[in-house]
Amino acid sequence: MQKNIIRQPMKVGLFLTTMCCALSASAWEPTKPVELVVPFSAGGASDQMARSIQGIITKHNLMKQPIIVQNKAGASGAEGLLDLKASKGDPNKIIVASSSIYTTPLATNLPFNWKDLTPIAMIAQDAFVLWTNTQAGYKTPMAYIDDVKKKPETFKMGGTSSKREDHMITMMIEKQTGAKFLYIPYKGGGEAATQLSGNHINSDTNNPSESVSQWRAGEHQALCVFSDKRISYTAKVTATQGWSDIPTCKEQGLNVSYEMLRIFMMPGGVKPEQTQFYVDLLQKVVATPEWKTYLEKNALKPEFVTGAQLNAFLTKDEQLHREIMKDAGFLLTK
Repeated sequence: MQKNIIRQPMKVGLFLTTMCCALSASAWEPTKPVELVVPFSAGGASDQMARSIQGIITKHNLMKQPIIVQNKAGASGAEGLLDLKASKGDPNKIIVASSSIYTTPLATNLPFNWKDLTPIAMIAQDAFVLWTNTQAGYKTPMAYIDDVKKKPETFKMGGTSSKREDHMITMMIEKQTGAKFLYIPYKGGGEAATQLSGNHINSDTNNPSESVSQWRAGEHQALCVFSDKRISYTAKVTATQGWSDIPTCKEQGLNVSYEMLRIFMMPGGVKPEQTQFYVDLLQKVVATPEWKTYLEKNALKPEFVTGAQLNAFLTKDEQLHREIMKDAGFLLTK
């Protein structure tokens, strides 16, 4: 009996040790530099997010291999999406994406669907703001819209690309109010913000991060945010206003609401443990004080979603975008 009593713990201990070693051996991590693709130009919200996360990973030594940001903005982001699709099975390449994973294929019949990729995590949702040049003197969205209605297709609305989020919001405004803009597409929100500062356009619908510098400098006026609720951050950004001081467009009589996901994805055909590495990595990123500061600075709503819940969200969100784009006349018919 003594022998049996002694041997059993030894077997259990050996089993646990073997399992521990097996789990350790099966854990995956990159063995070469990781390419983080941004399917937009430098200076836009996606580019800023990618470079901020790159900095957080480097500062906190969250992975052994370096992460390299690559802008692939050609064809309204199609270049970046197709690059990931063509990299099937490559775990050393990821992409930071937005609603363009639906809008670009729907508008162009691009041979791409978000299901071609492997979702890692949605880490935030981003708002859109109606911005005008401060010199124009507008204080409310409807005051601006009223002037637009007096001179159809003469007021210029800038945005990132055609038949994407900014253009969709512009069309939603037109349908809601009867106003008619001349929509001017740019490669990214940074370019649109610069054009607004120079009075080359009359307005844009940039994300907060794309125009915060101009807002702080007094160049841009934030008329309203296209969200159901006000942005929650209360700290002052300008001398007199914080993000929470911007009214929703609905509060101001403009019944238009739209928010955009910020998501990280991998190529298709990767292994579960490879996906899990990046899920864990992003969980570490969003737990840092630098990320919390970034969220507040850029008025992002934290939203960390992975796995089956994320796939369900994407399925529903794709259908919503299909309906919006159909309503706007943006769906490409064969």
